[in-house]
Amino acid sequence: MPDSIDVPGYLARLGLSELAGHEPGAAALGALHRAHAERVPYECLEIHIGRSTTVCPAESAARIVAGRGGYCFHLNGAFSALLRELGYRVTRHVGGVQGDATRPAGASGDHLVLTVSGLPSDTCPDGVWLVDLGMGDGLHGPLPLIAGEHADGPFRYALRPSEAEPGGWRFDHDPRGSFLGMDFRAEPARMSEFRAKHEELSTSPDSGFVRTPAVCRRDATGFDVLRARTLTRTEAEPVHTTLATEDDYFGALDEVFGITLPAADRAILWASVTRAHEAWLESRA
Repeated sequence: MPDSIDVPGYLARLGLSELAGHEPGAAALGALHRAHAERVPYECLEIHIGRSTTVCPAESAARIVAGRGGYCFHLNGAFSALLRELGYRVTRHVGGVQGDATRPAGASGDHLVLTVSGLPSDTCPDGVWLVDLGMGDGLHGPLPLIAGEHADGPFRYALRPSEAEPGGWRFDHDPRGSFLGMDFRAEPARMSEFRAKHEELSTSPDSGFVRTPAVCRRDATGFDVLRARTLTRTEAEPVHTTLATEDDYFGALDEVFGITLPAADRAILWASVTRAHEAWLESRA
């Protein structure tokens, strides 16, 4: 599975063309991660438009260069390819997201995690960083892979040895986040290990990605989430807005998340968004 990507185009999408050919470093890694979180949305809209995707990092990177995003297999897969092209030491890991306490912890394979090594700093003496753009409302910048509590903007996270994955790590989310935590294994993973789970997440009627069109974007002060027709901005507390019309929805998609779609895609997506919103209203009745 080739990782060859358009590095200048990718850096331009991030607004960081000046980092082409730079010397890898902790500060530059942070700049790349934060720009990616702010400019490239976490999203599953291709599923609802009716286009299939793969876990190929080159394919995901091309979609990002063209103005779109994806979920963890796409975002972390593409970002790992970019970092490798820039000379960073990147390792991919099998992870698993624990939605709430009723679900088991562990690296179920529904999440791709990255670590970057060889970049010591004052805050990360051993030079190993957790790099993860695939948690939606998760990280803005990379975290030192050190047990303890970590601040990231207004949010507080914790890292600790995983109880479910011996030798692995556990990420505990801020209580305002959309899930409880995430575990990942220490050993390296190949992208092929995520193909089956990607197929399940993108096609199964039980998948949240299939049930609800969703988009998320993280920045320095909070995160924005658009689920069906509900737009939520979370900083200290969440603020919810219902998008009443098609123009409201696609206006938010463009202005908040930077996604502009052609008319044919808009018609298909709006129908799916409306069905998901109506199903949500019915579930609350």
